[in-house]
Amino acid sequence: MIELTVDAEGLARSRLAVSPLHEVTSTLLPWGLRAESGADPWVARARRVLRRARLPLLSALALDAGGYVPDFLSPHPSGPSPTVEEELEQVRATPPGRLLAELETLRDGRPGSGLAGTELPEVVRCAMARGGERVARQAAEELRRYWELAFAPHWQAARATLEAEVDRCAGVLARSGAAALFNSLHPGIRWADGTLRVESRFTVCLPVPLVVVVPSLVASAPGVAVDPVPGGRRPPMLAYPVRTGAGVPAAPPGELTGLLGPTRAGLLAALARPASTAQLAARHFLSPATVSYHLGVLHRAGLVTRARSGRSVLYRHTPAGARLAGSGDARVL
Repeated sequence: MIELTVDAEGLARSRLAVSPLHEVTSTLLPWGLRAESGADPWVARARRVLRRARLPLLSALALDAGGYVPDFLSPHPSGPSPTVEEELEQVRATPPGRLLAELETLRDGRPGSGLAGTELPEVVRCAMARGGERVARQAAEELRRYWELAFAPHWQAARATLEAEVDRCAGVLARSGAAALFNSLHPGIRWADGTLRVESRFTVCLPVPLVVVVPSLVASAPGVAVDPVPGGRRPPMLAYPVRTGAGVPAAPPGELTGLLGPTRAGLLAALARPASTAQLAARHFLSPATVSYHLGVLHRAGLVTRARSGRSVLYRHTPAGARLAGSGDARVL
């Protein structure tokens, strides 16, 4: 359990932000390998891009099991919705001492918090030997390449979904206050008596000056980035999965995926409630054109219906589509 004590002034200074690099770096965590765990299938596709793209530093820092991804890869958002270029510049400008200290934390762990150390991959050791500035530049270059290959085509729709979540949070804050806001984010996040409690396998308890809150379409569970540098005073960043409405849909049954393919199966499973092409594109990290194509196939097969609502066309699965999505059994056709 992570417990963060925030006084009234710190609560007033806490803020929400949308971070493109946070979404990129989240795919380096273990859930980047497990689309079937409830994360969108795009997460696993991004990992495959990472493996094919020859990004040695990012590949070496990606986790297959528990551990720590250095925070300099995902800097605190400088504003409510920074561009990827602004965040890449933050990565390049990481102070060398902080960068190396974070890599040393990866090596040594933080036993008191439950973080085990690990032997650094040779790629990382060689990069460190060249100095923190070189590591920062290499990290920024690889992050840019990964972004361009795996995220850039989908970011406009994804950002719209994340900003809609920020707007929802702003409404809760205005109507019901900060405690209600934190308690609305995720069942694993609770606010009570001046303390923010986040379910975690790590054990951390400390007072903090504020909290930066980041919604995520990639994360499968809440996570807190606490300053790993001894004596560091960087505020924690709390990320949580967006699940309601435009959030990440549950993975479709394996039989359905085998029958229709992962993209069409995911779209069909998501259409228990009406959704537009743009909404589905944001949830599934697909281009609107790709979603439109697959919806056309499903519509011609009689698995989805469509109806105009204002300026949008909303799709929903038909009774046959609902039976197929619910059972994953081709015999219902």
